[in-house]
Amino acid sequence: MKKRRIAVKSLLGILAAACVLLSGCTLLSEEKIKLRDLDFTVLSEEKIPEELKTILEEKKSAPFQITYTDKQNLYICVGYGEQETGGYSIAVEELYLTDANICVNTSLLGPDGSEKGEKSPSYPFIVLKTEFLEQTVIFE
Repeated sequence: MKKRRIAVKSLLGILAAACVLLSGCTLLSEEKIKLRDLDFTVLSEEKIPEELKTILEEKKSAPFQITYTDKQNLYICVGYGEQETGGYSIAVEELYLTDANICVNTSLLGPDGSEKGEKSPSYPFIVLKTEFLEQTVIFE
C-alpha cells in the first residue's frame, strides 16, 4: 500500500512538472505582433562611431550580434565572421517594433559566380542606425 502511494505521488509530481513546462513553452511562444517597421540607415565604415568601430574590429573574426547606443541613436550590428573570400553582402530582411522588442532579421548573401572574389578572407558585417528606443533587440 505504501509503495502504491509513493508511485501515485511520483506520477502526480511528474504530471505537475510536465504541465508547468508545457505552459511555460506556450508563454514563450507568444506571437510577436508588429507595431511598425523601423526606419534605418546602413552606415558606411566612415560613419560608424569610433568607439563602435573598435568593438567591431575586436569581434569581426567570429559571428556576432550586438547593439550600441549613444543615447540619441541605436546601432544594431550583425557580423558573419570570417569568410574565405570577398564579395559577400548582407540583406536586411526585417527591422520592426513590437510592444516589447525590436526585431531584426538579416541574411548573408554570397558572392555571385560571375565575380572573381578576393582570395583573402573577408569579415562581412552590417551596422544599422535607427532611432533610440528602450526595447530589447531580438536577432532572428
